Amino acid sequence: MNIFEIYREKIVNLLKELSKKNILQLPDSLNNINVDIPPAKFDGDISSNVAMILSKLNKKSPNDIAKLIINEIKKDQNIESIAVEKPGFINIKFKKSFWSTFILDVVKNYKTYGINLKQKKKSYLVEFVSANPTGPLHVGHCRGAILGDVLSNLLLFNKNKVNKEYYVNDFGGQIIHFTKSIYFRIREILFNEEFPKNGKDLYPGDYLKDIAKNIIKNNKKLKFDNFNDISEELTKISVNESLDLIKLNLKKLGIEHNNFASERQIIINKEVENAIEKLKKNNLVYLGKIKAPEGEDKSKWIEREQLLFRSTNFGDDKDRALKKSDNSWTYFAGDVAYHENKLNRKFDVLINILGADHAGYIKRITSAVEALSGKKNKLICKVSQLVKLIKDGKPFKMSKRKGDYIIVDDLISEVGKDATRFIMLNRSSDVELDFDFTKVKEKSKDNPLYYVQYCYARISSVFRNVDKNINEELNISKFKHDYSNDEIKLIKKISEWPKCIEIASNKLEPHRIPTYLYELSSDFHSYWNLGKDDKSKRFIDENNNISQDKLIFLKSLSYVIKSGMNILGVETPEKM
Repeated sequence: MNIFEIYREKIVNLLKELSKKNILQLPDSLNNINVDIPPAKFDGDISSNVAMILSKLNKKSPNDIAKLIINEIKKDQNIESIAVEKPGFINIKFKKSFWSTFILDVVKNYKTYGINLKQKKKSYLVEFVSANPTGPLHVGHCRGAILGDVLSNLLLFNKNKVNKEYYVNDFGGQIIHFTKSIYFRIREILFNEEFPKNGKDLYPGDYLKDIAKNIIKNNKKLKFDNFNDISEELTKISVNESLDLIKLNLKKLGIEHNNFASERQIIINKEVENAIEKLKKNNLVYLGKIKAPEGEDKSKWIEREQLLFRSTNFGDDKDRALKKSDNSWTYFAGDVAYHENKLNRKFDVLINILGADHAGYIKRITSAVEALSGKKNKLICKVSQLVKLIKDGKPFKMSKRKGDYIIVDDLISEVGKDATRFIMLNRSSDVELDFDFTKVKEKSKDNPLYYVQYCYARISSVFRNVDKNINEELNISKFKHDYSNDEIKLIKKISEWPKCIEIASNKLEPHRIPTYLYELSSDFHSYWNLGKDDKSKRFIDENNNISQDKLIFLKSLSYVIKSGMNILGVETPEKM
């Protein structure tokens, strides 16, 4: 039961009736009319902006519009009171009996609770991680990986179709340098040659030794006498080895992609030429010169004629180069072709999860997708900001390997998968995140993961102590509809779950889920503590019995926490 959707529909139907009677004029669309959670300072359970939306069109004050609506909606038998708050919000408070009916409905329909069944379902392609296949994932990739995975889970929870994709940058200069690094590590192992310490652009990480050993072991017939003779084959093998390492890192994070798209394959298939040709036909490609970027020394900037994409036609600050000075395709041109490839697969919405260093790239690639598809907002980009690792109040570096980054394996070994996933989502992805190891390991309210898991474990303990299984459906026969004000406060919080899912889905902001779960758990722990002094607040009585009302109350809580933690990809232990 989504009370916000139910009462929005009631208000919309009421407006249509008032319109038929020529009492109110309605706009062409009623999409801006909302029913939301009112601010805590207002004494209401739900709140609507309807009076303010209709005020200008009807040339009446929001207060006068509100009075018209209140006169009709107060006939609803579930409503205890209605009030208007400045600047015109209609706040509705329900009777106690309404909440009893609501909580019973949640338990009976738990499999669909929170899902927006009326919303049109879409197909999404979510591209995330897409780190260069040149070594293990580091913490810089971790937050974006978890954001993409949980966003996909959230869209799947709402019954959309989702394809999770990794774009493998297996072509270009960085791959050549990576393959050469592997080659020298192989020769170091086989022929005791020293790895070039000052080798330009070579990768120094010790992990290359492990990749080199695997290649030697699994490719007995391959000769490593001359790099040029084996470069193409060694590149394929090296990239696959590195991808296997990345997939293992992702699996430890609880992440699996549906598809790995290859940049090399897109280039071999002439998809870049085809995409650029499509843009040319629409007069969106031309030969021109780019001026020096802001802050660049103009005396050193050489203006030259280049093949350019007219991205300024779509709101970008300048047109973008498609070819380099050596006449090879730019990285951007390859990305244009990749996104044309995505468009050809007929998804409704494309989503890219980008690192903080790619934030400036958004406008050009969304412009390209708009140019190729003819549709605005076909591509949505979400930026995953930086993560600062902190221990004992100081910046923390764990990795003992050579290289300048901290790998995902180190992080998981230190705090575990669940803590990594939950805490990485604990703030909006567009702001920097402090990952404090000390707090993550605490068993206290300051550790949000522990607090939510402990809530579920406490609920489980009640079921266990009355010889019931929390995972089995309840047989409801003696429901008395008897809840205290403290319990109704928690039931109201449970009612907010569909609204949390709706906003998180529409705004593509999965961080709202751990925030909601923490608030719900905090309210539950406060209620639990009341039982220390007040026996009536305890779930189990002196005879080791529990009422069905309290079982239903706990069961609904457990469903919501379980649903939320499943979306986050985090465990809900029954004992802690």
